[in-house]
Amino acid sequence: MLTSKRAKFTLPPQVTYLNCAYMSPLLKSVEKAGVTGVRKKRNPSAITQPNFFAETELLRAEYARLINAPDPKRIVVIPSVSYGIANAVKNIAIEKGQHILVVAEQFPSNYYPWKSLCDETGADVKVIAPPDDYINRGKHWNEKILESISENTKAVAIGHVHWADGTRFDLEAIRKRTHEVGALLIVDGTQSVGAFPFDVERIQPDALICAGYKWLLGPYSVGLAYYGSYFDNGKPVEENWINRLNSEDFAGLVQYEHNYQPGALRYEVGEHSNFILVPMLLKAIQQLNNWGPERIQEYCRAIGQPVLQKLLEKGFVIEDEPWRGAHLFGIRLPEGVDMNSVKNSLQKHNVYVSFRGNAIRVSPNVYNTKKDFDKLYTALIKAL
Repeated sequence: MLTSKRAKFTLPPQVTYLNCAYMSPLLKSVEKAGVTGVRKKRNPSAITQPNFFAETELLRAEYARLINAPDPKRIVVIPSVSYGIANAVKNIAIEKGQHILVVAEQFPSNYYPWKSLCDETGADVKVIAPPDDYINRGKHWNEKILESISENTKAVAIGHVHWADGTRFDLEAIRKRTHEVGALLIVDGTQSVGAFPFDVERIQPDALICAGYKWLLGPYSVGLAYYGSYFDNGKPVEENWINRLNSEDFAGLVQYEHNYQPGALRYEVGEHSNFILVPMLLKAIQQLNNWGPERIQEYCRAIGQPVLQKLLEKGFVIEDEPWRGAHLFGIRLPEGVDMNSVKNSLQKHNVYVSFRGNAIRVSPNVYNTKKDFDKLYTALIKAL
């Protein structure tokens, strides 16, 4: 099993940071790659034509390894989840009577684009709410999703885990059902990929969109998108020079090319060669491949489970283990406990988490230890 990797980060010793779902700290190696990238711009004459493509190709290959995607050319650099989703939305024909299925309180970047599409076409966004009862909540929520997928479902747009409380969605079962009705599966992997195993070959998403600054341990304003064969002949949201055919030939750019790069490469963001952010994200994903998402899950489970069990015994509500990630989960308070008291206690103990809806969102990673969970427990109990 993995051991603590806190020494690879530069976190203040007095801080208990259980908030990777908000934003990850940078690995020292990733920070170094960023500084090196900044210094490259000192001398532009050293930035050659192949430099615009080489590190992006390495990034594709590393990310393909992380998500078990057989073809790295199906992976493109994007600036944000909303950009990646927009490419999918632009190439989905939907009409009145059909719907896009999402879950309640889904992250806005995976809701607003679908709402806009449906408003324009007369279609609907179908929102599947969780059960009111917290007993077997994840299991029953997944059952509701599967029951709601019908012949009128054009696409299911969903995360692997819910961003607010970590509820896990059974993507394999959802993919099976979408195949049965001819619907697409668009996955936002931002709160899972990197710390929770994701297998493209097994799940077969039509698109997997992922921001880089959370569980991929990368910088802000860069992410990665996988697009399946459904989108091979689509039209990107952006008309830039680098996603056109033969863009590698700089001398030939004076001859306008009306064909895009083949397949998914047409969806790459302009200036995707980013000489600062791409090397940083590459270094981060190389490290993740070295650790492995399975082992990160195992580590997070080992350091957190004893305290979670004690919280359950004190009346706190936590999703059943089979229906949540060990890296991201919600803790709901016993009846009568004041949330403001909890916030004050956590702040006093220097414990950093997030509050989403009625859940305290806790999101550990490899820089955390059992002592961090002990501090979380102490802060929560003192607020009772």
